[in-house]
Amino acid sequence: LNKRLPAAWHHREDHPVHSLFRRESTDGVQYAEVGSPTWSAPYPTHSPDPSNLPQAWVDALDAAVSAGKIPDIPQSTMDAAGNPTYPKSFNPTSDEVCSGTYKCRIDGDIWDAPDGVVGACFDDGPLPYSTKLYEFLQEQGVHATHFMIGVNIINNADEFVMAFETNEDDIAVHTWTHPYMTTLSNLQLVGEFGWSMQLIHNSTGGRLPRFWRPPYGDTDTRVRAIALEVFGLTTVMWNHDTEDWSLTTGGTNLSTVHASLAEWYAGPQSPGLIILEHELSNLSVQAYIDAFPFIGQNGWDVVSVARLDNASAYQN
Repeated sequence: LNKRLPAAWHHREDHPVHSLFRRESTDGVQYAEVGSPTWSAPYPTHSPDPSNLPQAWVDALDAAVSAGKIPDIPQSTMDAAGNPTYPKSFNPTSDEVCSGTYKCRIDGDIWDAPDGVVGACFDDGPLPYSTKLYEFLQEQGVHATHFMIGVNIINNADEFVMAFETNEDDIAVHTWTHPYMTTLSNLQLVGEFGWSMQLIHNSTGGRLPRFWRPPYGDTDTRVRAIALEVFGLTTVMWNHDTEDWSLTTGGTNLSTVHASLAEWYAGPQSPGLIILEHELSNLSVQAYIDAFPFIGQNGWDVVSVARLDNASAYQN
């Protein structure tokens, strides 16, 4: 497990996140074997109960709110078309709200890779379909960032171990149950972040992810602030969307995804590419494999999204 760790932590040791999750070298914890009943027992089996959270997480949220670090904007609600909406007095593209659903970019969030670079990343794992993807990445010598769902880690421990230990890929947060995050209360958000962080921490020898990606791209200044101020997480979005998540529902097809990827890889290299792709089905995995040759043919470098700044994927 002693791999790819820098000499310094990403956040200062006095950042709240380091008191919420202590590393084995300082807390003496013996972490349970990944996949064992002891390992999975402490975690929720569904959406976290906001009334049953570790007090330290709640205290960290309260401290951030009291310090004025968490914007006081309302939760969104889902409209008839399935889009998060805000009260009329709150403009989703304003600096106050800046909703990711409406493509508003918050300074400090990551949307683009450096020029000439493809930021490799995949959402929604680990799943049984992930094995084929991980084998292909290993064959190609490519490292990727996997934005993982907490309950999927619990249910697919072998695939998780393959990604982290065998492939030495980077693990990032994709929440506990994949909800529309702007629709949740502050405490519900803490549960979605906190249990994901705890599980990854306890499954990687004490590492804390640096990055998270909001399900559906649904974030705003409030959600983003809780991620950063309480849990030290930087938000990663994307600048191209394959819509490969809908391959199994008829929303798109392999030829359309293939054509889109071919066009993007053959197109301008400034900014670099961060493409939304999933390890959600055999079809989405195959779409990536089929288009992979275009990356080399067009002279792109491939770097795990979590390593675009040449630092570790982890805060500690």
